[in-house]
Amino acid sequence: MATYLDFEEPIKALEDQIQQTKEIGETTDVDMSDKIAELEEKLQEKTKEVFSNLTPWQRVQLSRHPDRPYTLAYIDAITGGSFIELHGDRSVKDDKAMVGGFGLIDGKSVMFIGQQKGINTKMRQYRNFGMANPEGYRKALRLMKLAEKFNKPIVTFIDTPGAFPGLEAEERGQGEAIARNIYEMMRLKVPVICVIIGEGASGGALGIGVGDKVVMLENTWYSVISPESCSSILWRSWDFKEKAADALKLTSTDMKANGLVDEVIEEPINGAHRSQTEMFSILKDKIKSYIKELNAIDPQARIDQRIEKFCKMGVWE
Repeated sequence: MATYLDFEEPIKALEDQIQQTKEIGETTDVDMSDKIAELEEKLQEKTKEVFSNLTPWQRVQLSRHPDRPYTLAYIDAITGGSFIELHGDRSVKDDKAMVGGFGLIDGKSVMFIGQQKGINTKMRQYRNFGMANPEGYRKALRLMKLAEKFNKPIVTFIDTPGAFPGLEAEERGQGEAIARNIYEMMRLKVPVICVIIGEGASGGALGIGVGDKVVMLENTWYSVISPESCSSILWRSWDFKEKAADALKLTSTDMKANGLVDEVIEEPINGAHRSQTEMFSILKDKIKSYIKELNAIDPQARIDQRIEKFCKMGVWE
């Protein structure tokens, strides 16, 4: 059963009307095709109206939508089920919040890595809500080095509320693990494509977020802190999260305008959560074009461009 956010209620009302009209037509043998066509046209217009006037906080809500596809769904669709998951960091354990392995795109091997959230309560606990421990980032780095060894491009999917903030994570070197990944990703000799598919929060996102192409889906966010945490620090309450979301400039549009991401990938008119198959197809085509573009560049030139891109970020005098 589909889940609707508060601002999606007008869409739900029209969809319910269409369903009721179809049922009337089926049960009474009355031709309702004209009425259905009229309602579907209204639905299209209302959907466009709702999704073209979203506030930053509404985009944050969409990025967390329970019907939105997660990393493994994207990987499975893009690779046509050829994905082989690889496990463990060869030191502590296998972090279930971070997944990775090889998969095929049109017969060519690609290393996929990403944070995975759970699709229900039990799986969310199993995946630690997409919050990786140090061993998750060390597993990601091990897989990146493996891809580099065999000269295979790397695609990362970012969707995390942040790296796990627990005491045990800090004891095992959470900060060092993320910093090491940033350092090593900057120097990888193979093409690296980073896609923000949901939440891109703090160092948890940066730990797999350094690439030749860093792109965001339209209804995602990318920031050093979540709106709720920002609100709780500044106002000692979560009540100002909408104000914080606006001030943080965390939407895909803001990120592109500030030169922090390379491209914003448009979602279907009703969002990735309503048109998953279409979103998979759009992203697959984009990834293929990025890989083709990056493969044409000399590895050392690619590294130099990557370093230069990240060094230019920010404003200073």
